[in-house]
Amino acid sequence: MSRRRVGSMRPAVPRAVAPLLAAAITVACTAARAECVETVPSGAERPALVDSFPGRALAGYAATLHVVITHGKGESVLPRGLELQSASDAARELKAAGFSLPDQDGGAAARLTTGEADAKTGRRQTTLDLPLLALPPQPGRHTLQLPRLPVAVARASGDVVTLCTAAHAVLVDDPTASTPNARPRDNPPARTQREEWSSLEQGLKWLALGLAAGAVVAWLVQRWRKRPKPVPPPPPPRVPWEVAFERLHEARHAGLLEAKRFPDFFDRVNDAIREYLGARFGFDGLESTTDETLAALRRVHSFGIPMAEIAGFLQHCDLVKFADLTPTLDECERALSVAEQMVRSTMPARAFAEGSTAPGGRA
Repeated sequence: MSRRRVGSMRPAVPRAVAPLLAAAITVACTAARAECVETVPSGAERPALVDSFPGRALAGYAATLHVVITHGKGESVLPRGLELQSASDAARELKAAGFSLPDQDGGAAARLTTGEADAKTGRRQTTLDLPLLALPPQPGRHTLQLPRLPVAVARASGDVVTLCTAAHAVLVDDPTASTPNARPRDNPPARTQREEWSSLEQGLKWLALGLAAGAVVAWLVQRWRKRPKPVPPPPPPRVPWEVAFERLHEARHAGLLEAKRFPDFFDRVNDAIREYLGARFGFDGLESTTDETLAALRRVHSFGIPMAEIAGFLQHCDLVKFADLTPTLDECERALSVAEQMVRSTMPARAFAEGSTAPGGRA
């Protein structure tokens, strides 16, 4: 008979009881972990929470946890609804219980819906539908316990209220448990692969920006080209005596004397002198009569004006024009000379000293 130390003696565990004991130890350890704890700030009204979960599910398939939260108008359920990040206690408890969250970018993402506020109470309802995958550790039928999960509600004051859903027991079967002679199913149809072309997107943005900038620059250039351009200043007016000498020169070389059109010649010389006197002394010489012209010249009070010579010339021209007096060739040449002399005698002394001459070289 072998010796054994009393302190080292351990009771033997039957093999049939070992799995049950291991399960009990696992449940005890799970219960000993941190559970969901509700927190409500002092003085705040606790939102009402009602949740439901299917009693049966298939392994590997999503079962939806339906949560309805009735809260105040200024309160809102946080965007994720549940604090189930991979590093959180709730996520670890969920994984230990045999559940997993589907990929939120796939077709089984959580849905958060908020209704309109009640007109009487001012409270509103937010519905959270959270799909959960039942993933038992072993094949066959299992009863899984969905742990209490936290739901965060933000208040208008900045405080956060934490509510907890109820624990639910769900019977999980294999997908082929009730199918005799089950065979593997075909793969689901292929889905369109989406690829984000960030470089193309940035290029298109820059292209659109460049086109917009080019359009603005083109509009500014077009507007600048159509701007009202300054009109060049008109040439300085010619002095009256130069115009008078030019008119007399044209009358001399118009061929009127050679054609013996003496009245027409007299008329052109008369117009040249009247235009000159009006421009020189500030009145409308072509539209003034002889008396009006002489009266305007008297108002000038200039000692250099030969009034008698101008009066005799204008009166002689009136006789040719209105009394049908036909002048001779000598009278025409004399009238031209008198007209040129009147222009010279009434020119400013400075202009005469600078050498203003008549066309053709006659000074």
